[in-house]
Amino acid sequence: MGYLNPHTHNLDGPERPPIVVLCGSTRFRDYFHRLNQQLTLDGWIVLAPGVYGHADGYTPTEDEKNRLDTLHLRKIDMADRVLVVNPNGYIGESTRNEIAYAERIGKRIGYLERPAVRTN
Repeated sequence: MGYLNPHTHNLDGPERPPIVVLCGSTRFRDYFHRLNQQLTLDGWIVLAPGVYGHADGYTPTEDEKNRLDTLHLRKIDMADRVLVVNPNGYIGESTRNEIAYAERIGKRIGYLERPAVRTN
């Protein structure tokens, strides 16, 4: 059995399961829950938002929003890959920022659906 190395934050010993982080608008809470369940059953460690403000009708304060955004970036750091939850191709500003961050640090990125083409 492996153990969590406090210095590297990696499991030492047997190979750990892959880690995926789910990114997307919190209005899609039901999609997040279904994907979390399916990926967990498939053997993935799943990181996801802990607060679904849009879906729950909760508006975080500016300070809370900043802390939640920073926490989610740290989840991206921890993950092996990113899965964007984007029903109907929707990707909002916060999710675009998370995708850009993931690209900058070299994470593999997948999408639930093909992203909508943006025209300016």
